[in-house]
Amino acid sequence: MHPCKYIVISDEEEGYPLDAFCIPRHYDAFLERVLLPCGIIHDRIERLARDIAQDYYDQPFTALCVLKGGYKFFADLLDKIKQYVRNTGEPTAPISVDFIRLKSYENDQSSGKLKVMGIDNLKTLAGKNLLIVEDIIDTGRTMQNLLDLLQEFKPKSVKVVSLFVKRTPKSSGYRPDYTGFEVPNKFIVGYALDYNEYFRDLNHVCIINENGKVKYAKKC
Repeated sequence: MHPCKYIVISDEEEGYPLDAFCIPRHYDAFLERVLLPCGIIHDRIERLARDIAQDYYDQPFTALCVLKGGYKFFADLLDKIKQYVRNTGEPTAPISVDFIRLKSYENDQSSGKLKVMGIDNLKTLAGKNLLIVEDIIDTGRTMQNLLDLLQEFKPKSVKVVSLFVKRTPKSSGYRPDYTGFEVPNKFIVGYALDYNEYFRDLNHVCIINENGKVKYAKKC
């Protein structure tokens, strides 16, 4: 496997002003700054794809998408992996896909309770090389719970790629096998990351402001 490497966004990073990018008008009043433009995200995903393809080499694997937030990263990552595989002269193997949905957030806080939906029968993962594709890892406990669950079904191997890892004092210390960006302890939205199902239609990764948290808070 390639050495663990990723881009660290420091706590002092101010990002970019909203008016420097195309932001949907319905979100203008509810965001602080653009933390990561989508172009930088796409370039980082291309490198992650190359590292993953090289590590699996000629071994088939199942890419397991964690819905909903991971769908855009999953699609872009798989496209880049397939592009690399098409253009390499080295041995390659088939890639299969599957989907799972986890629920652990209430508003902007992790509830600590994991709900798993999606695959009808996890036994179908037995003996397979699994690549779990996640959008963001916060405390790490949700992913650890998922990994513990998957091990009960005896996959051949399990690796995790997460586009973002949040730098938070609540972290369990868990780190994925592949990381795109380490980000500050702020609630970020965009590039399919949501706040109560809003902001998925935002291309760039932005920091939500307090007005946005109030506006789109889950109603009891």
